[in-house]
Amino acid sequence: MGKFFLSAALLTSVALSTPAWANPDLIKKIADPNQWAIQTGDYANTRYSKLDQINRDNVKNLKVAWTFSTGVLRGHEGSPLVIGSTMYVHTPFPNVVYALDLNQEGRIIWKYEPKQDSSVIPVMCCDTVYRGVAYADDVIYLHQADTTVVALDAKTGKEIWKQVNGDPKKGETNTATVLPVKDKLIVGVSGAEFGVRGHVTAYDLKTGKRIWRAYSTGPDNEMLIDPENTKTLGKPVGKDSSLKTWTGDQWKIGGGTTWGWYSYDPETNLVYYGTGNPSTWNPAQRAGPDGKPIDQKWTMAIIARDADTGVAKWAYQMTPFDEWDYDGVNEMILADIPINGQTRKALVHFDRNGLGYTLDRVTGELLVAQKYDPVVNWTTGVVMDKDSPQYGRPQVVPAMSTFRNGEDKNTKGVCPSALGTKDQQPAAFSPRTNLFYVPTNHVCMDYEPFRVSYTAGQPYVGATLSMFPAPGSHGGMGNFVAWDAAQGKIAWSLPEKFSVWSGALATGGGVVFYGTLEGYLKAVDEKDGKELYRFKTPSGIIGNVMTYTHGGKQYVAVLSGVGGWAGIGLAAGLTNPNDGLGAVGGYAALRDYTALGGTLTVFTLP
Repeated sequence: MGKFFLSAALLTSVALSTPAWANPDLIKKIADPNQWAIQTGDYANTRYSKLDQINRDNVKNLKVAWTFSTGVLRGHEGSPLVIGSTMYVHTPFPNVVYALDLNQEGRIIWKYEPKQDSSVIPVMCCDTVYRGVAYADDVIYLHQADTTVVALDAKTGKEIWKQVNGDPKKGETNTATVLPVKDKLIVGVSGAEFGVRGHVTAYDLKTGKRIWRAYSTGPDNEMLIDPENTKTLGKPVGKDSSLKTWTGDQWKIGGGTTWGWYSYDPETNLVYYGTGNPSTWNPAQRAGPDGKPIDQKWTMAIIARDADTGVAKWAYQMTPFDEWDYDGVNEMILADIPINGQTRKALVHFDRNGLGYTLDRVTGELLVAQKYDPVVNWTTGVVMDKDSPQYGRPQVVPAMSTFRNGEDKNTKGVCPSALGTKDQQPAAFSPRTNLFYVPTNHVCMDYEPFRVSYTAGQPYVGATLSMFPAPGSHGGMGNFVAWDAAQGKIAWSLPEKFSVWSGALATGGGVVFYGTLEGYLKAVDEKDGKELYRFKTPSGIIGNVMTYTHGGKQYVAVLSGVGGWAGIGLAAGLTNPNDGLGAVGGYAALRDYTALGGTLTVFTLP
């Protein structure tokens, strides 16, 4: 153990004593707003484009330029990439990838269709979604549902290498994109609902060789945590920080999967991401030996890791001893914002638990933690007094504690639902306004835990849920929110009939775009949310809006294809209200507004 930490610290020191540049080719393409070279817009996950040809005054004139059918149904998350004059489009399972020629309105240059065993489909928790391919050095990187990572020649589509990241027979699958950083590819895993032990892995971009793997739970050396130098809220995490917060060997099937978004700061050389729920959803089965709540670290946490070594610099747990499935995997947006008169290198995170967090991304110091939907009722808030033993912890409302209420007891009216106030649908940040534009769920739930046994490859959930719109509110199931992360306050909020499950896009033209579950692409004013444009696409939108230029014209594009957790009833043909972990009943009315599809719609000015 001692040798490991000595060498890890040395490696970290070497990495930070030299310029920590990311992949130079990718950095250059990300910096060019005419291209969309990474799913998140940039390494900081801002989803902001400097392009301003389409602006507040003329966005009302947008017209459809061309469309492309993906040939696949189920939910279409993520977005296309644009590199030069080529667009790369992905689909949900079976994870087909197309290269389209923008010079010829989407002529197919090549098509890659993986051969995957369909038995992976029932192992995927919440639809067969996929959040998109990545690009670096003329290579397209695909992470398939069955966890096969594939490197494809960007010009021909031919395989360069393959690597298997997990085992679907154990419940390990994938829905997330990957992140190229320097000479590495950062890769996560899904499957906490099957008792998977989460991890993050770095592979060599050119060869696919595994460089490091860091688990979310377990022994320090397997988590790549240094007890003295890895900090939480400014203090060392200490030896066995995870093992001490689990009963027996439960950490081995403990969840904490890493199926969300990854960001990277070249200045600190840190990769940032979140971990998911502990397994099972029945908190009584995860209680300590004394029958009391126990934290289950490092599930439900933000973790910052050195990109070269994987060693964690800091970690912060948002929802210790989770009782509601509030996965912490949502994106970490890196922005320099003024707080109390001082510009801070911030990390902003909109957690499933309904709290919007602002932290110092260098040190992990907690700066802000406030509700970004006023209906959130499971907690009274986070203790911000640094001298309190409860510092940094949310205070649980006893009536909303599914653990306190007990097994086989239905805890009613918990807000938000397990969908969270926001799930994976990424927010955007505009440096023009210093506001974050957040697609949200305005949904509450009833939650009844029950005892469940673990069998590899079988569901390990242990709770029955029902979902419904937040009572006494506007009657809809979503809001599109502008958030001031320095103050922890809502600047403005737009009500929506259904959850906003689409990723937002902020632009230099003062326009913010998002999609709705009914299928509308909407454009609103960055300052006040005034609607400037809407267009009904062929299916519900759970994809992320992106923009690029070609031939001197700016285009906006989005994938439509209803599905994901919110749309799982439509996507999988489910009718039992409790199916889809409670979403089928909650979103039953969605079938009155849209139908399955898989279409890319591209817009421009006439």
